[in-house]
Amino acid sequence: MTPFLSRRALRTVATLGLVAGLAACATGPRLGKDSTMFYALRNSEHRGGDDLLTAGLGLDGLRSPAAPAFADPVQPTPAELRRRAIWSNWRGIADLAPAGGFGTLYGNAAAVPGREYHALATVPGASQPHRVMVQVPDGFDRAKRCLVVTASSGSRGIYGAIAVAGGWGLPHGCAVAYTDKGAGTDYFDLDAGTGVAIDGSTQPGAGPLAFAPTPGTGHGVAFKHAHSGDNPEADWGRHVQQAARFGLQALEAAFPEQAPFTFANTRVIAAGISNGAGAVLRAAELEGRGDEAGWLDAVVAGEPNVNVDGARALYDYGTEAALLMPCALLDFNDLPASPLSAQARALAPLRCASLAATGVLPAGEVKLQARAAHEQLNASGWTDAALRASALSVEFDLWRALGATYASAYGRFATGAHPCGFSFAAQNPDFSPRAATDAERAAWWSDASGIPPGAGVGLIDTQLAAPDFTFNGVQCLRALWTGAGADAQRVQRGVAEVRAGLPRAGVPVVVVHGLDDNVVPPAFSSAPYVARAQAAGRDVRYWQVRNVQHFDAFLVLPDYRARYAPLLPYMHAALDRVAAHLDDAAQPLPGDAVIEAVPGAAAPAIPR
Repeated sequence: MTPFLSRRALRTVATLGLVAGLAACATGPRLGKDSTMFYALRNSEHRGGDDLLTAGLGLDGLRSPAAPAFADPVQPTPAELRRRAIWSNWRGIADLAPAGGFGTLYGNAAAVPGREYHALATVPGASQPHRVMVQVPDGFDRAKRCLVVTASSGSRGIYGAIAVAGGWGLPHGCAVAYTDKGAGTDYFDLDAGTGVAIDGSTQPGAGPLAFAPTPGTGHGVAFKHAHSGDNPEADWGRHVQQAARFGLQALEAAFPEQAPFTFANTRVIAAGISNGAGAVLRAAELEGRGDEAGWLDAVVAGEPNVNVDGARALYDYGTEAALLMPCALLDFNDLPASPLSAQARALAPLRCASLAATGVLPAGEVKLQARAAHEQLNASGWTDAALRASALSVEFDLWRALGATYASAYGRFATGAHPCGFSFAAQNPDFSPRAATDAERAAWWSDASGIPPGAGVGLIDTQLAAPDFTFNGVQCLRALWTGAGADAQRVQRGVAEVRAGLPRAGVPVVVVHGLDDNVVPPAFSSAPYVARAQAAGRDVRYWQVRNVQHFDAFLVLPDYRARYAPLLPYMHAALDRVAAHLDDAAQPLPGDAVIEAVPGAAAPAIPR
């Protein structure tokens, strides 16, 4: 049993432990302020031809379509892995093309020298850790003491919010604390028995693994979001709070002469998009303890995946989309075009026929079936704007991949135990599983998005059958929401565990959401959240932005750029407004606004 210590003594022990551990790149545990065991501690310096924000690539290097190369594809160095992970996450989130305005109308990719601090942490009750990282710029504003805390968007790895929180916070002299919120790209090869260490490497002896699944009967690839057994989404808020605590400890390690860094003397702004936004909103619910009671000063959440009572859960509308949307989009003319559009439109009548054969749609002409599917989606809350923007999500089979992953997470199914028979592995040309190569395995941490398919890992569907190959698997995923069997009940209980509450009274929150969002439609997420919070008297402001869909990175496609504007300029603007208010209370927080974003505009339309 650990004896009770005073706060000052506990803080001193924690700081000395962190400093010593980071200085030596230690792998042993250290005691944190909340009794969190931060372990596998590692730090690194990034100056000269390297930096915190772009790993030395600069804006031109981030824009390059060619990934930074590994000298040895089988054994890339930690520095090579980091550089490629930063490149991959910038390009997966931000619109970096000159027409998007990054670096001219908003944002700054100038080099930011400084230090990085990495560790693993585990929330109480979890079996698997989440990654935490803090970037401390050399230009940290010691007078203002600003810490931006963030969570990766989607299921991305630890650099998965660098374009959002890092891109704003580091140039403003803030330290930035990140968490992968229990997901990420620490893939585990079940056949080879290899996982990923804190430095991103897969070589034996590199240190404790960031994810090692519980023993199961599965083969292929396991990843933390699907296979941790923890339903990590239920702990998103606690992941963010732990990252903020690690941020303060990293600042004490970086500037020991200015210690202590506390929530009372350091401004903390939480920011994120998509799942990362859902995580920071969940963090806004949490109280601190003692002198940490007011631990969070403000929140900016973009396109948040957040589920409140009375709204539709992602798993509900996502599996509905996987089932109906391929057919429904045939009822639209002039959909946004991509290289996959022709193939998807040719296969769509097969989905209409499958739905008609099972009684979901009427028999008859494909045109009438498409209209019926379209009307069903409208009736359940989908707007035509969201449906139209969903074309590319349908074309690259996003909804089926999300459904398979989230069903596994919500139901806490072990590897090899997915109720619909899904698994993940490297694939042969005929989509059958095969063993991963050493080079594929080495690049997973830097290249993957956290949910296959991608980075050489595919979705294995044991129910594939002609003519509508994916229908059986999608129908099974949908039944886990609409059904009443034991597996369905496990998934439904997991969904209930992620329901959001209200933000803490007194914490200003700005929610920014594109009204054409096709993955997290506002009608199912931010609109009911804001309405509930405002009705309860919470300080929540809402920017609704027209002509913005979910993925800024999609704007690389010419037809998407012609139709849609990016969201990130409005996130940066909201952060600017919040920071100005925290500097000077006479500067007002932004009010509610419906913003007319214009694709290709010379400047974003920022409300005053």
